[in-house]
Amino acid sequence: MKLKDEISKRKTFAIISHPDAGKTTLTEKFLLFGGAIQTAGAVKNNKITKTATSDFMEIEKQRGISVATSVMGFEYKDKLINLLDTPGHKDFAEDTYRTLTAVDSVVLVIDCVKGVEEQTERLMEVCRMRDTPVIVFINKLDLEGRDPFELLDELEEKLKINVRPLSWPIGIGATFKGVYNLQEKNVNLFQSSKTKRAENIMSFDDLSDPQLDELLGKEADQLREDVELVEGVYDEFDQTEYLNGKLAPVFFGSAVNNFGIQEMLDEFIDIAPAPKGRETDEGEIDPERDKFSGFIFKIHANLDPKHRDRIAFLRVCSGKFQRNKFFHHVRLDKDLRFSNPTSFMAKDKSLIEEAFPGDVIGLYDTGNFKIGDTLTEGDDFTFKGIPSFSPEIFKEVVNDDPMKSKQLEKGIHQLTEEGVAQLFTARMGNKKYIGTVGELQFEVIQYRLKHEYNASVSFHPLNFYKACWFTSDNKEMLDEFVRLKSNYIVHDKDENLVFLAQTAGILQITKDNYPDIDFHFTSEFKAVEA
Repeated sequence: MKLKDEISKRKTFAIISHPDAGKTTLTEKFLLFGGAIQTAGAVKNNKITKTATSDFMEIEKQRGISVATSVMGFEYKDKLINLLDTPGHKDFAEDTYRTLTAVDSVVLVIDCVKGVEEQTERLMEVCRMRDTPVIVFINKLDLEGRDPFELLDELEEKLKINVRPLSWPIGIGATFKGVYNLQEKNVNLFQSSKTKRAENIMSFDDLSDPQLDELLGKEADQLREDVELVEGVYDEFDQTEYLNGKLAPVFFGSAVNNFGIQEMLDEFIDIAPAPKGRETDEGEIDPERDKFSGFIFKIHANLDPKHRDRIAFLRVCSGKFQRNKFFHHVRLDKDLRFSNPTSFMAKDKSLIEEAFPGDVIGLYDTGNFKIGDTLTEGDDFTFKGIPSFSPEIFKEVVNDDPMKSKQLEKGIHQLTEEGVAQLFTARMGNKKYIGTVGELQFEVIQYRLKHEYNASVSFHPLNFYKACWFTSDNKEMLDEFVRLKSNYIVHDKDENLVFLAQTAGILQITKDNYPDIDFHFTSEFKAVEA
């Protein structure tokens, strides 16, 4: 099959949401509708709680939240879908940000009871930075939630994007019976099923069908009124506007009961973009380019606790990836080949022979990769747009068991290379500081160090406001700055120099005192070498 045909078959997207909006449940139901699993896992069965398919880390199972991006692939209507389930918790926003660099579109899940929440707005800002196409799924219609029109207004107001409903709920909460497909102009009534695909769907192509009044009662007239209002208020759906990130189609449903999912999945297949080009330091790389290229957007150690493996997640951007073929690691300037590349179904992995643009594959890594690394078929360009951000919370790493120093050193380095947190090393005394955007990451690091590396740590809080990378063309001023501020200058994991500012006021004074030095709050720049 030609490269162009392989690309057109693929859809790569992420599911994002505020915590508890039902994102992981929806992920699982996509797999159910795609035939990748036969029964949903997030149900109680014989007093044993099966955890959701995409949450495989022990701490995720205990806390009931996603703290790592999961990658899953499935087929639906002759399309190959790569689905990335992201952490919902705000403390892991950076992992979600990096994941969004590896997808071509997004499904944003909204809780119909709570509406647009704080993390929803943050995630949407990231999507807007890249003009990522967004589909909105308003979930939990089986609960007594808010008025659908009110929710649509809130989406436009808070997320600053135009919306166009493509399905409409029939009732809400106890009266929720199904959805009306505004594109196909038909009514679908469902039977609730939490574990299997909804069967015995009753479908009507005519809203005036008297049988609807028998089945729905007063909800039938309400539906007719709502549909008339929707069609009168909203313009026709414009796919170009959606693909440009300017218009979000909206679907309603209940992921836990399988209501409204097929309508969205069918429309997603039709309108979502195929793999798109990616920016590099030498211009945009087109997916139809013959030569292979891709980048690492995530690293995960100990995906399988029984085998201390470390896997780098690579998004294929152009050409064809082949097993056992040598590819060029741009940063290290050396060629590597991979004998066991894998595709994913949550933690289940299968060996692949080849992969095409849009695919996300796992490469077993012995320490060659860092997040943001580029692999090519001989070229020396680098993909852009995968920075580290300045952390908000800083703590010193304290070893509680000096006999396990080697395990701690290895664990800290591997976990911070995954992007869970950032590691800074003091230039004097070799003290280790960890910076994160939230407290939960420290809990995750502490848990994983204990259970995966047999190392015990405590974290002592540090009073820092920002971590600032810095650059300057004025070498004399730069040398003076490094000398006078040595107590507040550390190395990051790439040996770049970083200034730890204690307060916003001190940072401003420092900027005023050193006008020729540029301070950066992300690592995406040409750094000062140590």
